[in-house]
Amino acid sequence: MQTQRSRKVVLFLPRYGGRVFGPPLGLLSLAGSLRVAGFEPRIIDGAVTSDHHARIASEIADCLCFGVSLLTGPMILDAIDAARMVRRVRPDLPIVFGGWHPSLESAQTLREEYVDIVVRHQGDITLVELLNHLQTRSSLDLLPGCWFKRDGRIVQNPDRPALPLPDLAPPAYDLVDFDAYETAMGERQLPFATSIGCPYACNYCTDMVFYNRRFNALGVDRVVADMTSLVSRYRIANIALVDSNFLVDVPRAVAIAKGILNSGVKFRWTFQASTNLLCRMSQDDVDLLRKSGVHHVGFGTESASLDVLRYMNKSHQNIPEMFETASKCHKAGIRVTFNLIFGFPGELPRHRAETLRIMGEIAARYPNVSFSPNLFTPYPGIPIWPELRARGLQEPASLEAWAQVHLGANNLPWLSGASLRALERSIRYVLLHNRLRRVGSGRWWRRSLLKPVLGVLEWRIRNSRFRAPIELALANVRRRLVVRRSLLTGQPLTNRFARSIH
Repeated sequence: MQTQRSRKVVLFLPRYGGRVFGPPLGLLSLAGSLRVAGFEPRIIDGAVTSDHHARIASEIADCLCFGVSLLTGPMILDAIDAARMVRRVRPDLPIVFGGWHPSLESAQTLREEYVDIVVRHQGDITLVELLNHLQTRSSLDLLPGCWFKRDGRIVQNPDRPALPLPDLAPPAYDLVDFDAYETAMGERQLPFATSIGCPYACNYCTDMVFYNRRFNALGVDRVVADMTSLVSRYRIANIALVDSNFLVDVPRAVAIAKGILNSGVKFRWTFQASTNLLCRMSQDDVDLLRKSGVHHVGFGTESASLDVLRYMNKSHQNIPEMFETASKCHKAGIRVTFNLIFGFPGELPRHRAETLRIMGEIAARYPNVSFSPNLFTPYPGIPIWPELRARGLQEPASLEAWAQVHLGANNLPWLSGASLRALERSIRYVLLHNRLRRVGSGRWWRRSLLKPVLGVLEWRIRNSRFRAPIELALANVRRRLVVRRSLLTGQPLTNRFARSIH
């Protein structure tokens, strides 16, 4: 049972499935602010804590509150299980939900009996003030940035304006067990944010809702000092920037790359951006990115159909800049991934064929480019929801139901039957092309052997010819044989080879 003077706070990130990305940056940021205010944060990451329910049960025995951060998708189920367990073990303990999904669906989240309070949007200062109120048992009325329940009624306090990132405490990286993450990931990788927010208004994106299109960034000197210090202190091999759009301020991005290069600290780093912004950079600037350690950039190209880009409110995106981006990065030796969204409302088969044709041309010219095709995912709060409802799509009616909304899930009533099967086949061809490109990126004899097959695949993708999928059948046979061989020998697949076939 907590005492009135308890300063301990348990912060939990549920399991999200798939590959471990790195330490939970959001919770580390909260922990930094909590420690400055004199609280004692405990972080439990379900992705690397094998028996996290037992760990939670142990930690909550003497804590002030239990906090959960989550995104839309499968991790919601783990969050629900953990919150229900906490409610059974400590029925008196306040349970606080925060992060992207609770911020976008606050009222629905609070309707669940195991949620007492929702911290909305940037939660660093709000959580500190909330804990002060909990400790003194004072009312939460008018506390900016949070919604809460009282006598079964939801009280909606006003939102708190976001603070500039330099005004927040640095994340508590010293709380991270980097060895555990290295074991799970195969290398010491760290997510890092130099900025939040993006000025564009793509109508499928939760970012514009969450950050209201405001770009909020750390200064160049702070970014360079923090990144190089973290690499040296914790032996980090790769830093993955989680900025919404790192290149919003191109001179700033170039100065950061120059600062890293001049520091003499060697590490790899990667980021995501939009192609129009990279095209504002000279070839020398892009070369500088590579020299500073950038080895991969992800771009939200989404579609190569001008009609679909217009539907997405993505007027800043155009086709020539996709080619220019691929070319500049290829000359610099930087790998590129173009994200693609299929099944967007209003998209027709001819629009998909146009996207595949153009991406096939890019793939044929630039071997540094891979593609990440996804079905359109209707996340909560995005501006296009009125049209989605008009097309027959209904929002999930509970927090638990939102667990079914994730990348790879088809929740779209307008995409089914033969149209869906044709799209899925085309996506499998794109993914097979990616896999074979990775396999052939090493030794010369691999490239020579795979060149004819890649040529056929690129022809299929460019011309949307996906019938008689012999290559897909052969790929599946190869995959089964490899898996069986590993079972017979008892030898696990190496990480490199496993990635090449999956």
